[in-house]
Amino acid sequence: MNVEVIAVTPELPTLLTIPETARELRVAKSTAADLVAKGVIESIVVGERSRRVPREALLAYIHSLRGSTNGGE
Repeated sequence: MNVEVIAVTPELPTLLTIPETARELRVAKSTAADLVAKGVIESIVVGERSRRVPREALLAYIHSLRGSTNGGE
């Protein structure tokens, strides 16, 4: 199922910033930041202060949303 998403966005980087994550989800930056802060979307810290969302974590979150809209399948 993740293959479909990757095929749609082949340019998706390995690590995304919060604004890039928001753009991919088509939500406000504050919404994406809130999802990351709450741990709904996994993130990692690079260096001392830079937070990034691994591509796989974003795709897993999208996959979870697709499952919840189909009755939890």
